[in-house]
Amino acid sequence: MSLKVEKGTDNKTLRTPSKEIAGATAELKNFAMDMIKTMDEERGVGLASPQVGRNIRMIVCKLNPGEKNEIILPMLNPEIIEISDATEIGEEGCLSIPGVWGQVERASKIIVRYKNLKNQEQALELVHFNARIIQHEIDHLDGVLFIDRALSLKEDKGKKRKKEENQI
Repeated sequence: MSLKVEKGTDNKTLRTPSKEIAGATAELKNFAMDMIKTMDEERGVGLASPQVGRNIRMIVCKLNPGEKNEIILPMLNPEIIEISDATEIGEEGCLSIPGVWGQVERASKIIVRYKNLKNQEQALELVHFNARIIQHEIDHLDGVLFIDRALSLKEDKGKKRKKEENQI
């Protein structure tokens, strides 16, 4: 089932920090599948549970988007446990703030720890765009929007983004 995406910079759900999840349940697994379907339908590369109305610490993401090694990964209670000093500035958009794009500085390399849908502890080292996706989605879990971190913003009034230009 496709879910309704919460929108707006003053949206209470988007601005509320999310609560930890005790563990994966059948209901949470179904919710994760619905989030993945919604992310795909909206042409996103990441989606956090507050963006679809639930303040729990769960995200889904598409790592290596558009590549032959693309992987879709749900994460419960993701936490960045290591962050590089090196940073990169890149353009970000958000499914919850349509038509707005901004230049955001993020760490170029991170290590993220999370539980998968089998309640197994996992850790991943991610770089560049994959690291950016996770940082953006974890910000959502903390009630932070990319516009809060943007060095500059621009509106894309009425113009359609190219199909290959995914939003985080």
